[in-house]
Parts: sequence; C-alpha cells; structure tokens
Amino acid sequence: MRAGTSRPWAREGHVTNTGWSLVVPLKPLVLAKSRLAAAAGERLRPGLALAFAQDTVAAALACPAVRDVVVVTDDALAAAELAALGARIEPDAPAAGLNAALAHGARCARAARAGAAVAALNADLPALRPAELRRVLDAAAVFPRAFLADAAGIGTTLLSAAPHVELSPSFGGPSRARHSASGAAEIRLDGVDSVRQDVDTLDDLRAAVALGVGPRTSARSAGIA
Repeated sequence: MRAGTSRPWAREGHVTNTGWSLVVPLKPLVLAKSRLAAAAGERLRPGLALAFAQDTVAAALACPAVRDVVVVTDDALAAAELAALGARIEPDAPAAGLNAALAHGARCARAARAGAAVAALNADLPALRPAELRRVLDAAAVFPRAFLADAAGIGTTLLSAAPHVELSPSFGGPSRARHSASGAAEIRLDGVDSVRQDVDTLDDLRAAVALGVGPRTSARSAGIA
C-alpha cells in the first residue's frame, strides 16, 4: 500500500502523521545486559545499560516523526535520568515480563493520546540515528502492524501498530519469525543499521561503536569495546 492511500484501520481524525508514541521497556539496571558482565564487569554493567537507554531515548526524542516516548521501568535511577531527557515514565504495573510491559506501555500512551500510532522500541540501540528511525517509522505507517528485524536477523528491534490497532508484541529470542507469523509486515530497508543494531554481547557493542554511538555510551564503553 502506498502512503496517502486509504487506511481502513485508521479512524477519521487519527492518523500517523500526528506523530508516533514510542514505548521503550527497561528492566531494573541491576539485571540488565547480563551477557556483558564478562566484558564490562558487574560494577560497570548497570551504568552501561543505562547509557544505552539514555542514548536511545535521546535519539528517539530528536526524531521529527516521534511525538512522545513512554519508558516502562521500575528502576528509580533510570526513571529519573530518562525523565530528565523528556521521556514519560510508567511503572511496570503488570510485572509479567517484557511483552506485558510493552502492551501496558502502549495502553498508557493511548490513554494520554487517544488513537496514537505506537511503536515498541528496544532500549539498547545506542547508535540510533533520528533520520534512520524516521525512515523506519515512515515505512511502518502504511501497515496496520509492522516490524524491523535486528542486525542478526533473528530478533526484532521495532514493532509498530497503527491507530486503533493492538500492538500484540512478541519480543524475545526468535521474535522475527513470531511477529511475521502474527501478521505484522516486515520492514525491509537498507541504510537503517542504527535502528537494527541492538546490544547484547561484546561483539554487538563493538558493531554499535563502529556505527557511532551516542555520547553516554561512548564515555561508558571506553576501554571495553
């Protein structure tokens, strides 16, 4: 479907050009990025996870297609730091894992802004570029639901839902296959590596650094990647 054509899932007056609400989930920092512990050490790992989230949220808020960012977290430090950047913080009320947190965040976003187009975005995209995120969101806007696969081609870094469409997230592990099976359209774009490059391992971090990470990750990862 081409942009500008009729979208039966979008009610009159509520279309994606009003701006996207992004939902970013973040587990308590003490538990985050455990696979980086060997490289970063237990003392530095929580700060590195926070830096990833800060650079991700800052870049997302700088994207012209983004209206607001809702961070779902129970971590007090992360909540304070990300709120200072301009994100809205919602506690993880379901406390039932990643996908429940994302669905909760989408409901919160739409409670504040009825009919919002929403997208779940990973919190570990420290190389995220606003222009590349905009390209992905523009591509997503023509589908009821759409997703972007991660750099490994197995997981998902972004899942979108048009106004009045349920997000229905299925993140974790081989989520690319699950999101495709659920009927979400796969976004196939070149030149959006910064939106695909999430960070779970030291090799991921090195790949993100090669792309060019944000200032907080750059400072925290010096001597690691």
